[in-house]
Amino acid sequence: MTPTIYLEDLKTEMQKEWPRNRTINMVFHGHSVPSGYFKASQVNTLSAYPSLVLKKIKSMYPYAVVNVIITAIGGENSVEGAERFEREVLIHKPEVLFIDYGLNDRSPGLERSFAAWNQMIKQAKNQGVKVILLTPSPDQSVNYSSSDNELKKHADQIIRLANENQIGLVDSYKAFESLYSNQEELSKYMSQVNHPNELGHELIAKEIFKYFK
Repeated sequence: MTPTIYLEDLKTEMQKEWPRNRTINMVFHGHSVPSGYFKASQVNTLSAYPSLVLKKIKSMYPYAVVNVIITAIGGENSVEGAERFEREVLIHKPEVLFIDYGLNDRSPGLERSFAAWNQMIKQAKNQGVKVILLTPSPDQSVNYSSSDNELKKHADQIIRLANENQIGLVDSYKAFESLYSNQEELSKYMSQVNHPNELGHELIAKEIFKYFK
């Protein structure tokens, strides 16, 4: 799905001034990264990519009333996220839904995570929600020199889900790709082994914001 056209109707709505404008809800669903966990248990909400995206949106759409709602839970995988999806995510009536579970889906594995992502996508689309999937952000313990590493497998599956369902994709895995061969450079974007710092979150936010330009 081409980023510049996927949210075309929504971008038109966000340009409207009062009293023609309306409240727009954007939900970020996933694990610790969109939750804002940095090092250990520190949660830097305002430095995580949902908040950085909101700041970018408001700089371009000053008349828009936009709520960023974070339903992400640290440590959760997509199977668990799908179980609470209707009662804790769709209840917010999002215009746009972002799903980011790739890092933690190594635990349930490809088959179970595929079913969970697919369920959430179908439920959201049935309610007219625009869905954007995110491939995994970095984990410094991964052997990125192997094209068969587990995160790459999940990234490929997420890309497949986006293509099959004709929805949006933010390829975080690819956004960091130039850093994988140099652990020292990659570490500059990380607060701990599997959590980006603000610089890393900014890289993801820039990819997301392509949908709002």
